[in-house]
Amino acid sequence: MFLTITTTGTPERPATDLGFLLHKHPGKAQAFSTSYGQAHVFYPEASDACCTAALLLEVDPVALVRRGKGRGGAPDAALAQYVNDRPYAASSLLAVALSGVFSSALRGVCKALPERAAQPLPLRVEVPALPARGGPDLVRALFEPLGWTVAAEPVPLDERFPEWGDSRYVRLVLDAADGVLTLGEALRHLYVLLPVLDDAKHYWVSADEVDKLLRAGDGWLADHPEQKLITSRYLARRWSLTREAMERLELVRLADADDTAVEDIDNAVADEGPEAERSDDAAADGGADARDGKPVSLAVRRREAILAALGEAGAARVLDLGCGQGQLVQALLKDTRYKEIVGVDVSMRALTVAARRLKLERMGERRAERVSLFQSSLAYTDKRLKGYDAAVLSEVIEHVDPERLPALEYAVFGSARPRTVLVTTPNVEYNVRWESLPAGHVRHGDHRFEWNRAEFRAWADGVARQHGYTVEFVPVGPDDPEVGPPTQMAVFTQAETSTPTRTRTRDDRSAKEAKAA
Repeated sequence: MFLTITTTGTPERPATDLGFLLHKHPGKAQAFSTSYGQAHVFYPEASDACCTAALLLEVDPVALVRRGKGRGGAPDAALAQYVNDRPYAASSLLAVALSGVFSSALRGVCKALPERAAQPLPLRVEVPALPARGGPDLVRALFEPLGWTVAAEPVPLDERFPEWGDSRYVRLVLDAADGVLTLGEALRHLYVLLPVLDDAKHYWVSADEVDKLLRAGDGWLADHPEQKLITSRYLARRWSLTREAMERLELVRLADADDTAVEDIDNAVADEGPEAERSDDAAADGGADARDGKPVSLAVRRREAILAALGEAGAARVLDLGCGQGQLVQALLKDTRYKEIVGVDVSMRALTVAARRLKLERMGERRAERVSLFQSSLAYTDKRLKGYDAAVLSEVIEHVDPERLPALEYAVFGSARPRTVLVTTPNVEYNVRWESLPAGHVRHGDHRFEWNRAEFRAWADGVARQHGYTVEFVPVGPDDPEVGPPTQMAVFTQAETSTPTRTRTRDDRSAKEAKAA
């Protein structure tokens, strides 16, 4: 199997930077042992103007069969286990070699030239023999949406007999000459799509293949028009794994929605002008929330309400479930009373942005010990989420399909069971106060629902009763006497006994305490 990667450069940015990005010196020919054969990396050309890296994988099909890794096909096709295209045609075996030999480049990591690794490059990838079950049309359908210019030339069965037609192989040339892709993105495309085109996996496909697919597909697979075909073929058409991957990709798509649009709607109350804002605050907060003559955005008020509730609960170890780009994690990290802060999100892209926001790589050791980020889906139980004082789901539940909410409820309230859970969500009644929002529209296209106050209370009451929590409700933002606040927050606290829980509001509690006094 053979694959080449070529880039061009200038004296200021020489093409030989490719050697740094791949962590393989252009002046050396290197060999690596893989699970399926010997991989060789060498550079047919290496100059400032043009640099080509080649990966050659030598596969012994007999050794594959003897080790039990080449079995498959019809029982009466034993000869095909020994006589096949595995030594010559790109397949999942080449994808495994890519992952092993260029592991750092695949992740987009380069300590020597970190800024170069993050920059798009002019790239050209050539694969002389690629099985394409679906033909050149499928090759183009898979690669063109990712920014590649595709040339997929069918290989004839026998050039001496053109009437026999074409084989299932193509000569593939991928061009991204305009510099629209980073090297890491290009390698991740190849890692996923080479075995998809071959429509075969030459090793056992276990549950961890879903995680591999989502890691390599982060940033492009969730929105790919051929997502279902890619997922099914990559996971060897195992329906249970394919379904799990599709569900997680849908959550990724929701998590990667345009956060800027959400913020625009959230901040609309602030955009009405300082005078209007001060008027609202006077009614809701005694006029104390217009700071330095400037309105305070709803996003800031929401974080402040969450921090106040966490402080009142005495939480020291906190989960931010659906942490997004890490704004709340950053706010929690500034307060030393929070000893452990964990940001959880289904989107690796969001977690990458959060890590940059927090400056994790440059953070001091003592501070870094207090914070961690990891990927997880709230539709599934996760043992890592157990044992925390509090969990926050800020503007999360409205992005989940209603039929998937019971899974989220069990994962958080039934399995993880933090002592305190804070849930914020938009109050749809308040939408009429925003002239910029058309009547009948939700605040963002990815919101699967937006509840009024009665609907939110009914949901929260049911969750509390089922899982042994009490719940109280807190308005966030100006509390309009007619339509209520723009954001509603439920504060769940574990009940001391398993008896049916009571539902209270802050006003109810204040009245009760006043009466007792």
